[in-house]
Amino acid sequence: METKELRFTMFLLFLVIAADVAVKRTEGKDCWQPSMTYKGICILTSNCIKVCVNEGFTSGKCRGFPPHCDCVYPC
Repeated sequence: METKELRFTMFLLFLVIAADVAVKRTEGKDCWQPSMTYKGICILTSNCIKVCVNEGFTSGKCRGFPPHCDCVYPC
């Protein structure tokens, strides 16, 4: 009887771990796209964020060299 309980417990543990791994693979993934309306060299990320939000993205960041405004959206 103990063997069946141990197997069942191990099976449940496996399911919990598998579900946790599946969720972590999809959460937190961001995709990047250059801003279509930001002009010039990107110095202040706060300005980039405002432009990207106005374009419908979730956020933005100054990246690259020379720095340019990249907008963030969930993949």
